[in-house]
Formats: sequence, C-alpha cells, structure tokens
Amino acid sequence: MNTSLPVAIIGGGPVGLAAASHLAERGESFILFESGSHVGANISTWGHVRLFSPWRYNIDKASSRLLNKKGWMIPRLDKLPTGKELIEEYLQPLASTPEISPYLHFNTEVLSIGRKDTDKMKTSNREKAPFVIHTKQNGQFKIYEARTILDASGTWGNPNPANASGIWLHEEKAAKDHFFYGIPDSLNTAKERYINKRIAVVGGGHSAINTLLDLAQLKEEYPETDILWIMRRQYVEEAYGGEEKDALEARGALGSRIHQLVDDGTVTVITPYLIQSIKQDGNQVKIIGNQDGKEHTLSNIDEVIVNTGNRPNLNIIQEIRTAIDSATESVAALAPLIDPNLHSCGTVRPHGEKELRQPENGFYIVGSKSYGRAPTFLMATGYEQVRSIIARLAGDNAAAEKVELDLPETGVCSTNLPLIIKNSCC
Repeated sequence: MNTSLPVAIIGGGPVGLAAASHLAERGESFILFESGSHVGANISTWGHVRLFSPWRYNIDKASSRLLNKKGWMIPRLDKLPTGKELIEEYLQPLASTPEISPYLHFNTEVLSIGRKDTDKMKTSNREKAPFVIHTKQNGQFKIYEARTILDASGTWGNPNPANASGIWLHEEKAAKDHFFYGIPDSLNTAKERYINKRIAVVGGGHSAINTLLDLAQLKEEYPETDILWIMRRQYVEEAYGGEEKDALEARGALGSRIHQLVDDGTVTVITPYLIQSIKQDGNQVKIIGNQDGKEHTLSNIDEVIVNTGNRPNLNIIQEIRTAIDSATESVAALAPLIDPNLHSCGTVRPHGEKELRQPENGFYIVGSKSYGRAPTFLMATGYEQVRSIIARLAGDNAAAEKVELDLPETGVCSTNLPLIIKNSCC
C-alpha cells in the first residue's frame, strides 16, 4: 500500500478528534470526515445535558498537549460540563489548532468504504490495495483514498425502537410526529411540546432518568403534565443504581432524585411492561403491551420519548471484512468484556489495539461504535483505544501494548442534575 496516503478518521466527536491529536503528535498524516457542520455535531443534540464525569475524565492527553501549546484555558478539572460546554470549551478549540484544522472535512457524509478495485470476496493482493472512501459533501460526490481507517462515527442518531422486540414496526414509524428519540430539551427549546401533556418515557437507563428529571421540573410549573415511565425491568429499584454509595456523587444523586420522584407520585412507573405495538388514536397514540403476562393498553398518550439506546450503522462497512459480535454488534473481541448482561460501565477492563484489530488489516472501529449496542462505553475508554492504535501505526509496539486507563470504580456516565455547591460556611 502507498504509505504516503493519510489515515482517515470518520467522525468529528471527542474520540475522532483524539485520534487526530495523536496522529498529529506523531507526525502521521490524516484526514477527518464529519457529517455535521462542526465538531461534536451529535453532542449538540444533547448539549443541555450535564455529564456526571468531571472534566478530568473527558480530556484526552494528546489533545490537551496540543491545546496547551495554543495557550488553552483548561477547565476546572472537578467541574461537570454540559454537552454544550464540552463542545465550546474543548472540542472547538482543539479543532481550530493548526495541527488539526486543515485536515477537517465538514458536511461530509461517508457513504461506503472498500478496497480500491477489490471487492469483499477478493483475497489476492488485498492488503496492498488502498482503502477507498465514497463521500457526499455539500451535494457533491467525491472519493478519497487512505492507508488506514478509524471508524469513530458512533451510534448516536441511530436509535433502537420502543418495541420490546427491538424491531422497527410500521405503526411506530407512522406515529413519528408523537415520538422523540433521545433527551429533549423540555425545559427550553422543546418546552411547548410537552407542557400539560400526557407523556410516556420508555427506557430504564440514564438517558431515561435525565428525561424524567427535566419533565418533573416542567411539571412543577405546569402541574397538569402527566409523566409515565415505562420499563422492561422487573422492579423499578433496579434503575436507581448505587445512590449514595456511588463513587461518583452526581451519578448517585441521579438515582436518589428519581427514587424520590417515584415515591412522591410525580412519576408513574409502569413495569415490567413489554411494548408490542403503537396505534394512532386521533391526535394521540395508544401503546399496547404485555404486563405480567396480560395485555395492557396505555391510552391518551400525547408524546412518547424513547430512551432505549442506540445501535451502530454497519451499512457503510459492508465491503469491509469485519468481526462483529452477533449479539452486541460490537467488535467481536470486546463482546465478552462489555456485554451489559454481565458488566456495568465500571467493570469493563481496559483494552487497546490488539482487541480492536479487524480481519481487514488497517481498519478499526473505535469509540462508542466499537461497543455496538452495549451502553457501557466511556469517553476515556475511547481515548485509550485510539492512543494504542496510533502507537501501533507509528511502529511504537511497546506503547501500543501497554494499555492503561484511570477511571472511578463505578464508571463514567451522565446526568442532568444541577450542580450542588457545598459551602464551607454557615
């Protein structure tokens, strides 16, 4: 393969930019494709949400070194940033550094990846053929070549359906005007949509709890707002987490706060509930599901907010030889390490280039996409992934094999709780 070709990075989020930083620091050429108009475009959709991991876990070391050369004002490391602050105070300054800025391609959708003049079936001389990347940029189609590809395109924007079987049904798609997938800004830009409405929130994880906390605050001002929390879990207590025992205070506060809202009746819990179908019902929808083995219908629903996780889009890599786990849709070697049936985000052990290798030499899936459907991915884990891979690309095998990761025992996730300032005085 032509070694003068660049390394191609797909995705301009935190992990993609961390990869660019490590490549720049080692003097390796690269190009980065971002489908949005700016770095961290997907994060903008949840910019109002506050992480409950402090800044110290959200900054890549090579990126920090590049920023420091520019006189970057480092955020207070114990502060909890919002998604908006993550973009404005870290990702955008990083993207504007002279080592990275010239190689960014915005508004560029990657349509497919393959080997030049070599389809998936052909083996002879395969590794000598460069990768070809078919893109659409501002309405124009263009092909790029690369010697290595890091797919850091993530999973956000490719949500799972509300249906308990994980299958997208026509009825759910037909009722799309009543659905929102993700964490709406229900206290600001989306406020009018939810005022005094009967709202069903589907999901039992941190995103659902973030959504519920905002809606509960909205209900304080508009008491006719009716909030239903639909989960598949056997018991609602399973969603509360460690509460006051959690090593991350903000994460523990998340569980404690939703616990309180359930106990005082602000949020009505419906669990275990398995959604079977959605029916349009005039200007509303009704949800048909099974509860305790019996059919149970929830009627007069105005809005449905779905927080059932995301799945990777594997269409762009159909011509690449990959090892993808059939259950998690993650990198195959990671599946036993990250299976959410066995692990929380605090029990996933560190991993690097060796575990992320694909049958297609020179192709890597990194970041949240490497975890497929597993919800246990940590930003700092992605930073360690790309550090290890790029050390290997640069010929520094010792650094590639020495995998290190510093995380709190319970992991790093997110919350929308307000910051609590502890006063030392009365």
